[in-house]
Amino acid sequence: MKKVMIVEDEELILQGIRNIVDWEALGLRVVHMAHDGVEALEMWEREPVQIVVTDISMPEMDGLTLLREIRKREEQVRFIILTGYDEFAYAREAVRLDVENYILKPIDEDELIRQLRETVGKLNEMDKKKLTYIDEKNQWIHFLKGNCEKSDAEKFAEMLGLPPEGQTCHAAVMKWNLEGLKEKKITDMIVELKKEEPLRIVHLPPDSLLMLVDGTSVDKVQEYLSELQDRIEGRFNIMTFICLGNSFQSFEELPKAYKSAKKLQKYLIIEGYGNCVSLSQIQNRKTESIRMDEAQLRKFILKKEKEAAVDYIEDLFINNLRKDAAVSSLYQMAVKMAMLLQDMKKEYKLESGRFHDLSELMETIFSADDIHGIKTAFISEIIEIIECMHEEDSMYTPVVRQIVAEVHKNYREDMNLKTLAHRYHMNASYLGQLFQKEVGCSFAQYLSNTKNGIAKELILNTNMKINEIARQVGYPDTSYFYRKFKQSYGVSPASMREMKKY
Repeated sequence: MKKVMIVEDEELILQGIRNIVDWEALGLRVVHMAHDGVEALEMWEREPVQIVVTDISMPEMDGLTLLREIRKREEQVRFIILTGYDEFAYAREAVRLDVENYILKPIDEDELIRQLRETVGKLNEMDKKKLTYIDEKNQWIHFLKGNCEKSDAEKFAEMLGLPPEGQTCHAAVMKWNLEGLKEKKITDMIVELKKEEPLRIVHLPPDSLLMLVDGTSVDKVQEYLSELQDRIEGRFNIMTFICLGNSFQSFEELPKAYKSAKKLQKYLIIEGYGNCVSLSQIQNRKTESIRMDEAQLRKFILKKEKEAAVDYIEDLFINNLRKDAAVSSLYQMAVKMAMLLQDMKKEYKLESGRFHDLSELMETIFSADDIHGIKTAFISEIIEIIECMHEEDSMYTPVVRQIVAEVHKNYREDMNLKTLAHRYHMNASYLGQLFQKEVGCSFAQYLSNTKNGIAKELILNTNMKINEIARQVGYPDTSYFYRKFKQSYGVSPASMREMKKY
């Protein structure tokens, strides 16, 4: 059933409209009854309706202002205006604003029912057009995935006014930023682009266009698309990103050309909106890894230096990432950082409910539209880790806090709880129980986790030999180091080094 709102400042008339119509028989349901435009708009925002029956003259906000406000939010809402003879000028304005019709007071029951039936019919027609459009979109997507016969390819070529053979075309994909955009602005842009020669377009909702351009020169086609992009963005204030893929001569080759352009969309994350890239440009990109100093970032987090950590991330993503980098380099670095943060959360037993798990962070990385989205996700996660560590520290007694600090400072030394208990003038058994209760593991396990965590960073980020790393973190016996490391990470130090592909 379609939803209806009745707006009338006179309670008697409001109730009368509600009761004189068999709404259910018309396939309608009254969900809101309001006494003025302000109240009606608040109700509509809580639960939108498809039909509004409203008086024109009301306190606070009149019917025509209500119409304009709702149309800003949803253009397809239909309005039936109620008016008196002395408000005919308003009624003419209502017609100009594309209302279904106006009904003179006192209200004629049959006329209201007739208008409601016509409005329902118009809404049904709009729904059918929408379904036809969706069906056409699905056919195009089916074709562009390469799932059509030659006869279908010829049909699509004819729809675009292209000869099926012998003409060189280039396939490009335009993607735009949907944030804050109204559907009308997108429609206006598409209407304008359809007038453009020699461009042929197919809208692939919600945020893409397939663009076909005649011509043999990739450089000239890219120059044309860049100039077109500037005009579109300037006129409609829509941020776009254009990817120019392969050329084709047979229309049957379009799906392959489309896929080559579609693959380039991942470069939006580096290039950002407002750019046009071609396959020939990207093929020359360098795949060198982006250097991240894990030890430095870890140090900032452990020392709870929030500003330094944020500045480091800003510098890493904005200044150290070159424009000629391959997007795979960015993803490798981001995955490496996500794993570092995950390891730290596990190592320090931070509350998992407060953070993204590894799979959620990965999804954020690979679904982000631009580099700022990835950067913001990491900054948010790091700040949450630092704040959580502050809370964890505040829960420790002073002596446990001192022992934790001692471990991170002197982990290379031969430390044991008995020596520390003597230093702090405490019973060793009591201190061990206190440490276990507050930290969540024994002192020996905490010391081992700290040593192995630092060893892991050295394995992944330096060329030091394994026996040198063992000594560096305080394990003079390499075989004992192997055993303790495997207990922590499930793999040997040598195996982890083999995995050094991130």
